[in-house]
Amino acid sequence: MLLLGIDIGTSFIKATVVDADTQKPVAIAQCPETENSITSLHPGWAEQSPEMWWEQATYAIQKLVATEKFNPKEIAAIGISYQMHGLVLVDKDQNVLRDSIIWCDSRAVEIGGNALNEIGEKVCASCLLNSPGNFTASKLGWVKSNEPETYNRIDKIMLPGDFIAMKLTGNITTSSSALSEGIFWDFKKDALSGDVMNHFGFKDSFIPKVNPLFSSHGKILPAVAEQLGINENCIVSYKAGDQPNNALSLNVLQPGEVAANAGTSGVIYAVTDKLLSDRFSRVNSFVHVNHAKEQKRIGVLLCINGAAIMYNWAKKVCGDNLSYKEMDAQASKIKPGSDGLFILPFGNGAERMLQNKMVDAHIQNIDLNKHTKAHIFRAIQEGIAFAFRYGLDIMRENDLHPTIIRAGKANLFLSDIFIQAFVNATGVAVELYENDGSVGAALGAGIGAGIYKDYKEAYSQFKPLGKFEPTNVDLYNGLYHEWKKLLEAQLK
Repeated sequence: MLLLGIDIGTSFIKATVVDADTQKPVAIAQCPETENSITSLHPGWAEQSPEMWWEQATYAIQKLVATEKFNPKEIAAIGISYQMHGLVLVDKDQNVLRDSIIWCDSRAVEIGGNALNEIGEKVCASCLLNSPGNFTASKLGWVKSNEPETYNRIDKIMLPGDFIAMKLTGNITTSSSALSEGIFWDFKKDALSGDVMNHFGFKDSFIPKVNPLFSSHGKILPAVAEQLGINENCIVSYKAGDQPNNALSLNVLQPGEVAANAGTSGVIYAVTDKLLSDRFSRVNSFVHVNHAKEQKRIGVLLCINGAAIMYNWAKKVCGDNLSYKEMDAQASKIKPGSDGLFILPFGNGAERMLQNKMVDAHIQNIDLNKHTKAHIFRAIQEGIAFAFRYGLDIMRENDLHPTIIRAGKANLFLSDIFIQAFVNATGVAVELYENDGSVGAALGAGIGAGIYKDYKEAYSQFKPLGKFEPTNVDLYNGLYHEWKKLLEAQLK
Protein backbone atom coordinates (compact mmCIF):
# COMPACT_ATOMS: atom_id res chain seq x y z
CA MET A 1 0.00 0.00 0.00
CA LEU A 2 1.24 3.50 -0.88
CA LEU A 3 0.84 6.93 0.70
CA LEU A 4 1.30 10.33 -0.94
CA GLY A 5 2.63 13.37 0.91
CA ILE A 6 2.45 16.90 -0.51
CA ASP A 7 4.46 19.73 1.07
CA ILE A 8 3.30 23.23 0.06
CA GLY A 9 6.41 25.26 0.82
CA THR A 10 7.24 28.88 0.19
CA SER A 11 10.08 28.06 -2.18
CA PHE A 12 8.67 25.01 -3.92
CA ILE A 13 6.12 22.20 -3.79
CA LYS A 14 7.39 18.72 -2.97
CA ALA A 15 5.56 15.42 -3.39
CA THR A 16 6.67 12.01 -2.17
CA VAL A 17 5.21 8.52 -2.48
CA VAL A 18 5.94 6.38 0.59
CA ASP A 19 5.63 2.62 0.99
CA ALA A 20 3.35 2.18 4.00
CA ASP A 21 5.13 -1.02 5.11
CA THR A 22 8.74 0.19 4.95
CA GLN A 23 7.88 3.85 5.69
CA LYS A 24 10.50 4.78 3.07
CA PRO A 25 10.13 7.01 0.00
CA VAL A 26 9.54 5.26 -3.30
CA ALA A 27 9.70 8.38 -5.48
CA ILE A 28 10.22 12.11 -4.88
CA ALA A 29 9.54 15.14 -7.09
CA GLN A 30 9.42 18.89 -6.67
CA CYS A 31 8.27 21.89 -8.64
CA PRO A 32 9.78 24.24 -9.59
CA GLU A 33 13.37 23.05 -9.80
CA THR A 34 14.61 26.44 -8.59
CA GLU A 35 12.60 28.54 -6.12
CA ASN A 36 9.27 30.35 -6.23
CA SER A 37 9.24 34.11 -5.89
CA ILE A 38 7.25 36.11 -3.36
CA THR A 39 5.24 39.10 -4.62
CA SER A 40 5.89 42.19 -2.51
CA LEU A 41 3.81 45.11 -3.83
CA HIS A 42 4.77 47.27 -0.84
CA PRO A 43 7.46 47.03 1.86
CA GLY A 44 6.56 44.28 4.34
CA TRP A 45 4.00 42.67 2.02
CA ALA A 46 4.31 39.04 0.88
CA GLU A 47 1.90 37.19 -1.40
CA GLN A 48 1.77 34.06 -3.55
CA SER A 49 -0.85 32.64 -5.90
CA PRO A 50 -2.82 29.65 -4.56
CA GLU A 51 -3.47 28.56 -8.15
CA MET A 52 0.30 28.47 -8.65
CA TRP A 53 0.56 26.07 -5.69
CA TRP A 54 -2.10 23.84 -7.23
CA GLU A 55 -0.50 23.84 -10.68
CA GLN A 56 2.86 22.96 -9.18
CA ALA A 57 1.39 20.29 -6.92
CA THR A 58 -0.33 18.58 -9.85
CA TYR A 59 2.84 18.81 -11.93
CA ALA A 60 4.93 17.32 -9.10
CA ILE A 61 2.48 14.42 -8.73
CA GLN A 62 2.49 13.83 -12.49
CA LYS A 63 6.31 13.78 -12.38
CA LEU A 64 6.11 11.13 -9.65
CA VAL A 65 3.77 8.98 -11.72
CA ALA A 66 5.99 9.39 -14.78
CA THR A 67 8.90 7.72 -12.94
CA GLU A 68 6.99 4.41 -13.19
CA LYS A 69 8.58 3.37 -9.89
CA PHE A 70 5.19 2.49 -8.40
CA ASN A 71 1.60 1.77 -9.33
CA PRO A 72 -0.29 5.06 -8.73
CA LYS A 73 -3.55 3.14 -8.31
CA GLU A 74 -2.11 1.76 -5.05
CA ILE A 75 -2.02 5.22 -3.40
CA ALA A 76 -4.61 4.88 -0.64
CA ALA A 77 -4.33 8.22 1.15
CA ILE A 78 -2.89 11.71 0.78
CA GLY A 79 -1.44 13.96 3.47
CA ILE A 80 -0.73 17.67 3.10
CA SER A 81 1.84 19.86 4.85
CA TYR A 82 1.71 23.58 4.18
CA GLN A 83 3.26 26.95 4.93
CA MET A 84 1.43 28.27 7.98
CA HIS A 85 -0.67 31.42 8.55
CA GLY A 86 -1.46 32.14 4.89
CA LEU A 87 -4.91 33.52 4.04
CA VAL A 88 -6.77 32.00 1.07
CA LEU A 89 -10.18 33.39 0.09
CA VAL A 90 -12.70 31.74 -2.25
CA ASP A 91 -16.20 32.58 -3.43
CA LYS A 92 -19.24 30.29 -3.48
CA ASP A 93 -17.95 28.64 -6.69
CA GLN A 94 -14.55 27.94 -5.06
CA ASN A 95 -12.81 30.57 -7.20
CA VAL A 96 -9.81 32.28 -5.61
CA LEU A 97 -10.57 35.95 -4.91
CA ARG A 98 -7.03 37.26 -4.49
CA ASP A 99 -3.46 36.07 -4.01
CA SER A 100 -2.73 34.56 -0.62
CA ILE A 101 -1.33 36.89 2.03
CA ILE A 102 1.37 34.54 3.31
CA TRP A 103 3.13 33.90 6.61
CA CYS A 104 5.88 36.53 6.38
CA ASP A 105 3.55 39.39 5.39
CA SER A 106 3.60 42.23 7.93
CA ARG A 107 0.76 44.52 6.80
CA ALA A 108 -1.65 43.47 9.56
CA VAL A 109 0.62 44.11 12.57
CA GLU A 110 -1.23 47.30 13.59
CA ILE A 111 -4.62 45.64 13.07
CA GLY A 112 -3.53 42.77 15.32
CA GLY A 113 -2.28 45.22 17.93
CA ASN A 114 -5.65 46.97 17.99
CA ALA A 115 -7.38 43.59 18.37
CA LEU A 116 -5.14 42.77 21.33
CA ASN A 117 -6.07 46.04 23.05
CA GLU A 118 -9.81 45.75 22.40
CA ILE A 119 -10.22 42.04 23.13
CA GLY A 120 -7.93 42.47 26.13
CA GLU A 121 -4.51 41.10 26.93
CA LYS A 122 -5.92 38.80 29.63
CA VAL A 123 -8.41 37.14 27.26
CA CYS A 124 -5.83 36.83 24.49
CA ALA A 125 -3.31 35.26 26.85
CA SER A 126 -5.69 32.83 28.56
CA CYS A 127 -8.02 31.88 25.68
CA LEU A 128 -6.12 32.51 22.43
CA LEU A 129 -2.66 31.88 23.97
CA ASN A 130 -1.40 34.54 21.53
CA SER A 131 -1.79 38.11 20.46
CA PRO A 132 -3.67 38.30 17.13
CA GLY A 133 -0.49 39.89 15.78
CA ASN A 134 -0.14 39.58 12.01
CA PHE A 135 -1.69 36.12 11.91
CA THR A 136 -4.46 34.98 9.58
CA ALA A 137 -7.39 36.58 11.43
CA SER A 138 -5.67 39.97 11.35
CA LYS A 139 -4.89 39.53 7.65
CA LEU A 140 -8.59 38.91 7.03
CA GLY A 141 -9.29 42.06 9.04
CA TRP A 142 -6.96 43.95 6.68
CA VAL A 143 -8.89 42.66 3.64
CA LYS A 144 -12.16 43.74 5.25
CA SER A 145 -10.85 47.27 5.82
CA ASN A 146 -8.92 47.74 2.58
CA GLU A 147 -10.57 45.52 -0.04
CA PRO A 148 -14.30 45.60 0.77
CA GLU A 149 -15.37 44.41 -2.68
CA THR A 150 -13.24 41.29 -2.29
CA TYR A 151 -14.36 40.80 1.30
CA ASN A 152 -18.04 40.93 0.35
CA ARG A 153 -17.54 38.08 -2.14
CA ILE A 154 -15.99 35.70 0.42
CA ASP A 155 -17.71 32.37 0.94
CA LYS A 156 -14.91 30.56 2.81
CA ILE A 157 -11.50 31.38 4.25
CA MET A 158 -8.77 28.77 4.30
CA LEU A 159 -5.19 28.02 5.15
CA PRO A 160 -2.99 26.92 2.21
CA GLY A 161 -3.38 23.20 2.98
CA ASP A 162 -7.15 23.52 3.16
CA PHE A 163 -7.06 25.01 -0.34
CA ILE A 164 -5.03 22.14 -1.84
CA ALA A 165 -7.38 19.63 -0.17
CA MET A 166 -10.32 21.54 -1.70
CA LYS A 167 -8.79 21.30 -5.16
CA LEU A 168 -8.25 17.56 -4.70
CA THR A 169 -11.65 16.69 -3.23
CA GLY A 170 -14.06 19.56 -3.83
CA ASN A 171 -14.64 19.66 -0.04
CA ILE A 172 -13.67 22.57 2.18
CA THR A 173 -12.69 21.53 5.70
CA THR A 174 -10.36 22.74 8.39
CA SER A 175 -9.16 21.61 11.84
CA SER A 176 -8.65 23.03 15.31
CA SER A 177 -4.91 23.08 14.62
CA ALA A 178 -5.37 25.19 11.49
CA LEU A 179 -7.76 27.57 13.24
CA SER A 180 -5.39 27.95 16.17
CA GLU A 181 -2.53 28.99 13.88
CA GLY A 182 -4.83 31.64 12.39
CA ILE A 183 -5.73 32.84 15.94
CA PHE A 184 -9.36 31.86 15.52
CA TRP A 185 -9.35 29.23 18.31
CA ASP A 186 -10.41 29.51 21.94
CA PHE A 187 -8.30 26.98 23.84
CA LYS A 188 -10.40 27.18 27.00
CA LYS A 189 -13.69 26.49 25.22
CA ASP A 190 -12.04 24.22 22.63
CA ALA A 191 -14.09 26.01 19.97
CA LEU A 192 -14.07 28.87 17.48
CA SER A 193 -13.28 32.10 19.32
CA GLY A 194 -16.35 34.32 19.66
CA ASP A 195 -14.08 37.11 20.93
CA VAL A 196 -12.10 37.18 17.68
CA MET A 197 -15.08 36.72 15.36
CA ASN A 198 -17.09 39.43 17.14
CA HIS A 199 -14.19 41.89 17.32
CA PHE A 200 -13.57 41.74 13.58
CA GLY A 201 -17.21 41.27 12.65
CA PHE A 202 -16.48 38.08 10.70
CA LYS A 203 -19.32 35.77 9.70
CA ASP A 204 -19.18 32.30 11.28
CA SER A 205 -20.10 30.95 7.83
CA PHE A 206 -16.62 31.97 6.60
CA ILE A 207 -15.15 29.12 8.66
CA PRO A 208 -15.14 25.70 6.94
CA LYS A 209 -16.38 22.53 8.58
CA VAL A 210 -14.02 21.60 11.43
CA ASN A 211 -12.80 17.99 11.12
CA PRO A 212 -10.31 16.06 13.25
CA LEU A 213 -6.85 16.62 11.82
CA PHE A 214 -6.41 12.86 11.26
CA SER A 215 -9.63 11.99 9.41
CA SER A 216 -11.15 11.84 5.95
CA HIS A 217 -11.29 15.34 4.50
CA GLY A 218 -12.82 13.99 1.31
CA LYS A 219 -12.39 11.55 -1.56
CA ILE A 220 -10.47 12.58 -4.67
CA LEU A 221 -12.65 14.05 -7.40
CA PRO A 222 -12.94 11.68 -10.40
CA ALA A 223 -11.65 14.34 -12.81
CA VAL A 224 -8.64 15.02 -10.57
CA ALA A 225 -7.93 11.30 -10.16
CA GLU A 226 -7.93 10.93 -13.94
CA GLN A 227 -5.72 14.01 -14.39
CA LEU A 228 -3.18 12.72 -11.87
CA GLY A 229 -3.48 9.04 -12.75
CA ILE A 230 -4.35 7.95 -9.21
CA ASN A 231 -7.14 5.90 -7.67
CA GLU A 232 -10.39 7.87 -7.27
CA ASN A 233 -11.06 6.01 -4.00
CA CYS A 234 -7.99 7.70 -2.53
CA ILE A 235 -8.77 10.12 0.33
CA VAL A 236 -7.14 13.17 1.89
CA SER A 237 -6.75 11.99 5.47
CA TYR A 238 -4.31 14.46 7.04
CA LYS A 239 -3.30 18.11 6.71
CA ALA A 240 -1.20 20.21 9.05
CA GLY A 241 0.95 23.34 9.06
CA ASP A 242 4.56 22.76 8.14
CA GLN A 243 5.90 23.15 11.69
CA PRO A 244 3.47 20.78 13.45
CA ASN A 245 4.04 18.43 10.52
CA ASN A 246 7.81 18.75 10.84
CA ALA A 247 7.44 17.83 14.51
CA LEU A 248 5.30 14.82 13.55
CA SER A 249 7.86 13.76 10.95
CA LEU A 250 10.52 13.87 13.70
CA ASN A 251 8.26 11.89 16.08
CA VAL A 252 8.02 14.93 18.37
CA LEU A 253 4.66 14.33 20.01
CA GLN A 254 5.08 14.27 23.79
CA PRO A 255 5.75 16.99 26.39
CA GLY A 256 9.44 17.89 26.53
CA GLU A 257 10.19 16.79 22.96
CA VAL A 258 11.54 19.50 20.63
CA ALA A 259 11.98 19.84 16.86
CA ALA A 260 13.82 22.41 14.77
CA ASN A 261 14.36 23.31 11.16
CA ALA A 262 16.27 26.00 9.33
CA GLY A 263 14.66 26.54 5.95
CA THR A 264 13.47 29.87 4.56
CA SER A 265 12.50 30.65 8.14
CA GLY A 266 14.02 29.13 11.25
CA VAL A 267 11.89 27.32 13.80
CA ILE A 268 12.14 25.66 17.20
CA TYR A 269 8.94 23.81 18.08
CA ALA A 270 8.45 22.39 21.57
CA VAL A 271 5.56 20.22 22.78
CA THR A 272 3.99 20.87 26.17
CA ASP A 273 0.84 19.77 28.00
CA LYS A 274 0.26 23.28 29.38
CA LEU A 275 -1.76 26.15 27.87
CA LEU A 276 1.33 28.31 27.63
CA SER A 277 1.27 31.96 26.63
CA ASP A 278 4.30 34.24 26.36
CA ARG A 279 3.53 37.65 27.88
CA PHE A 280 4.73 39.46 24.74
CA SER A 281 3.57 36.80 22.23
CA ARG A 282 7.19 36.40 21.10
CA VAL A 283 6.68 32.66 20.88
CA ASN A 284 3.31 31.25 19.93
CA SER A 285 1.18 28.31 21.04
CA PHE A 286 -0.90 26.22 18.66
CA VAL A 287 -2.91 23.00 18.73
CA HIS A 288 -0.44 20.19 18.02
CA VAL A 289 -1.35 17.32 15.69
CA ASN A 290 -2.10 14.88 18.55
CA HIS A 291 -3.94 17.33 20.83
CA ALA A 292 -7.16 16.10 22.45
CA LYS A 293 -9.52 17.50 25.07
CA GLU A 294 -8.52 14.81 27.54
CA GLN A 295 -4.79 15.00 26.67
CA LYS A 296 -3.51 18.46 25.87
CA ARG A 297 -0.63 18.67 23.38
CA ILE A 298 0.33 22.25 22.61
CA GLY A 299 3.06 23.15 20.15
CA VAL A 300 5.06 26.21 21.22
CA LEU A 301 6.63 27.75 18.15
CA LEU A 302 9.59 30.10 17.91
CA CYS A 303 9.80 31.47 14.36
CA ILE A 304 12.66 33.47 12.86
CA ASN A 305 11.47 34.81 9.50
CA GLY A 306 14.99 35.51 8.28
CA ALA A 307 16.97 32.26 8.26
CA ALA A 308 18.10 30.32 5.18
CA ILE A 309 16.52 33.01 3.01
CA MET A 310 19.54 35.11 4.08
CA TYR A 311 21.96 32.43 2.88
CA ASN A 312 19.99 32.24 -0.39
CA TRP A 313 20.37 36.02 -0.70
CA ALA A 314 24.15 35.66 -0.36
CA LYS A 315 24.13 32.92 -3.00
CA LYS A 316 22.32 35.17 -5.46
CA VAL A 317 24.27 38.34 -4.70
CA CYS A 318 27.84 37.11 -4.23
CA GLY A 319 27.79 33.33 -4.74
CA ASP A 320 29.19 33.46 -8.32
CA ASN A 321 27.11 30.41 -9.27
CA LEU A 322 28.52 28.43 -6.36
CA SER A 323 26.45 25.62 -4.88
CA TYR A 324 25.59 25.78 -1.18
CA LYS A 325 28.10 22.99 -0.61
CA GLU A 326 30.82 25.05 -2.28
CA MET A 327 29.83 28.10 -0.24
CA ASP A 328 30.12 25.97 2.91
CA ALA A 329 33.57 24.79 1.81
CA GLN A 330 34.76 28.39 1.52
CA ALA A 331 33.19 29.32 4.85
CA SER A 332 34.89 26.37 6.57
CA LYS A 333 38.27 28.02 5.96
CA ILE A 334 37.26 30.94 8.19
CA LYS A 335 37.58 30.54 11.94
CA PRO A 336 34.58 30.90 14.29
CA GLY A 337 33.61 34.52 14.75
CA SER A 338 34.30 35.36 11.09
CA ASP A 339 37.16 37.69 12.08
CA GLY A 340 34.77 40.13 13.76
CA LEU A 341 32.11 40.18 11.01
CA PHE A 342 28.57 39.87 12.40
CA ILE A 343 25.30 39.53 10.55
CA LEU A 344 21.74 40.12 11.75
CA PRO A 345 19.58 37.95 9.45
CA PHE A 346 16.26 39.75 10.02
CA GLY A 347 15.24 40.91 6.56
CA ASN A 348 12.09 38.93 5.82
CA GLY A 349 9.25 40.80 7.46
CA ALA A 350 8.32 41.66 11.04
CA GLU A 351 9.90 39.29 13.55
CA ARG A 352 7.48 37.98 16.18
CA MET A 353 10.25 37.14 18.64
CA LEU A 354 11.30 40.81 18.39
CA GLN A 355 7.72 41.91 19.18
CA ASN A 356 6.81 42.35 15.51
CA LYS A 357 9.55 44.88 14.80
CA MET A 358 10.94 45.30 11.29
CA VAL A 359 14.66 45.08 12.01
CA ASP A 360 15.93 44.26 8.50
CA ALA A 361 19.19 42.46 7.82
CA HIS A 362 22.51 44.06 8.74
CA ILE A 363 26.16 43.30 8.05
CA GLN A 364 28.25 44.76 10.87
CA ASN A 365 31.95 45.56 11.32
CA ILE A 366 33.10 45.14 7.70
CA ASP A 367 36.87 45.45 7.33
CA LEU A 368 37.50 46.19 3.65
CA ASN A 369 41.06 44.89 3.90
CA LYS A 370 40.17 41.63 5.58
CA HIS A 371 36.70 40.35 4.94
CA THR A 372 35.86 38.22 1.91
CA LYS A 373 32.83 36.40 0.54
CA ALA A 374 33.86 33.41 2.66
CA HIS A 375 33.57 35.57 5.78
CA ILE A 376 30.05 36.59 4.73
CA PHE A 377 29.08 32.97 4.13
CA ARG A 378 30.26 31.97 7.60
CA ALA A 379 28.91 35.06 9.38
CA ILE A 380 25.43 34.46 7.95
CA GLN A 381 25.32 30.91 9.31
CA GLU A 382 26.62 32.07 12.69
CA GLY A 383 24.16 34.98 12.74
CA ILE A 384 21.24 32.61 12.12
CA ALA A 385 22.50 30.32 14.90
CA PHE A 386 22.70 33.32 17.25
CA ALA A 387 19.12 34.26 16.31
CA PHE A 388 18.10 30.74 17.34
CA ARG A 389 19.89 31.23 20.68
CA TYR A 390 18.06 34.52 21.22
CA GLY A 391 14.73 32.81 20.60
CA LEU A 392 15.59 29.77 22.69
CA ASP A 393 16.32 32.05 25.63
CA ILE A 394 12.76 33.38 25.28
CA MET A 395 11.46 29.80 25.38
CA ARG A 396 13.55 29.21 28.51
CA GLU A 397 11.88 32.26 30.09
CA ASN A 398 8.64 30.34 29.51
CA ASP A 399 9.95 27.28 31.37
CA LEU A 400 10.84 25.27 28.26
CA HIS A 401 14.31 23.77 28.69
CA PRO A 402 15.22 21.33 25.91
CA THR A 403 18.20 19.05 26.46
CA ILE A 404 18.14 17.67 22.93
CA ILE A 405 16.62 18.97 19.70
CA ARG A 406 15.62 16.80 16.73
CA ALA A 407 16.14 18.13 13.22
CA GLY A 408 15.91 16.82 9.70
CA LYS A 409 19.07 16.67 7.62
CA ALA A 410 17.95 19.40 5.25
CA ASN A 411 18.45 23.09 4.46
CA LEU A 412 21.00 24.65 6.84
CA PHE A 413 21.22 21.42 8.85
CA LEU A 414 23.14 20.03 5.86
CA SER A 415 26.00 22.36 6.84
CA ASP A 416 28.50 21.24 9.48
CA ILE A 417 29.34 24.92 10.09
CA PHE A 418 25.76 25.74 10.93
CA ILE A 419 25.26 22.64 13.09
CA GLN A 420 28.36 23.40 15.17
CA ALA A 421 27.36 27.06 15.50
CA PHE A 422 23.83 26.02 16.50
CA VAL A 423 24.77 23.47 19.19
CA ASN A 424 27.53 25.66 20.63
CA ALA A 425 25.48 28.87 20.62
CA THR A 426 22.42 27.21 22.19
CA GLY A 427 24.29 24.71 24.37
CA VAL A 428 21.83 22.00 23.26
CA ALA A 429 22.68 18.78 21.43
CA VAL A 430 21.06 18.00 18.07
CA GLU A 431 19.94 14.63 16.73
CA LEU A 432 19.70 14.53 12.94
CA TYR A 433 17.19 12.41 11.03
CA GLU A 434 16.48 11.61 7.40
CA ASN A 435 13.41 13.79 7.70
CA ASP A 436 11.27 15.40 5.07
CA GLY A 437 7.98 17.32 5.32
CA SER A 438 6.39 15.45 2.44
CA VAL A 439 7.33 12.08 3.98
CA GLY A 440 5.88 13.22 7.31
CA ALA A 441 2.67 14.24 5.52
CA ALA A 442 2.49 10.81 3.86
CA LEU A 443 2.88 9.02 7.20
CA GLY A 444 0.28 11.37 8.68
CA ALA A 445 -2.07 10.28 5.90
CA GLY A 446 -1.46 6.67 6.92
CA ILE A 447 -2.44 7.50 10.51
CA GLY A 448 -5.53 9.43 9.40
CA ALA A 449 -6.68 6.63 7.09
CA GLY A 450 -6.26 3.97 9.79
CA ILE A 451 -3.48 2.21 7.88
CA TYR A 452 -1.36 2.59 11.01
CA LYS A 453 -3.09 1.81 14.30
CA ASP A 454 -1.16 4.53 16.16
CA TYR A 455 1.77 6.95 16.01
CA LYS A 456 4.18 4.31 17.30
CA GLU A 457 3.44 1.99 14.40
CA ALA A 458 3.79 4.83 11.89
CA TYR A 459 7.32 5.52 13.17
CA SER A 460 8.50 1.98 13.87
CA GLN A 461 11.44 2.44 11.43
CA PHE A 462 12.45 5.83 12.86
CA LYS A 463 16.18 6.00 13.67
CA PRO A 464 18.65 8.93 14.08
CA LEU A 465 21.51 9.48 11.62
CA GLY A 466 23.76 10.95 14.29
CA LYS A 467 24.07 13.22 17.29
CA PHE A 468 26.01 16.50 17.60
CA GLU A 469 27.09 17.69 21.05
CA PRO A 470 28.27 21.19 22.05
CA THR A 471 32.08 21.31 22.13
CA ASN A 472 33.00 25.00 22.24
CA VAL A 473 30.27 26.68 24.27
CA ASP A 474 32.42 29.36 25.94
CA LEU A 475 33.76 30.72 22.63
CA TYR A 476 30.33 30.84 21.02
CA ASN A 477 28.74 32.29 24.17
CA GLY A 478 31.14 35.23 23.98
CA LEU A 479 30.47 35.70 20.26
CA TYR A 480 26.73 35.52 20.88
CA HIS A 481 26.83 38.33 23.44
CA GLU A 482 28.75 40.54 20.99
CA TRP A 483 26.09 39.76 18.35
CA LYS A 484 23.30 40.43 20.86
CA LYS A 485 24.67 43.93 21.62
CA LEU A 486 24.46 44.77 17.93
CA LEU A 487 20.87 43.50 17.80
CA GLU A 488 19.88 45.47 20.90
CA ALA A 489 21.29 48.63 19.32
CA GLN A 490 18.94 48.08 16.36
CA LEU A 491 15.97 47.50 18.67
CA LYS A 492 16.30 50.84 20.48
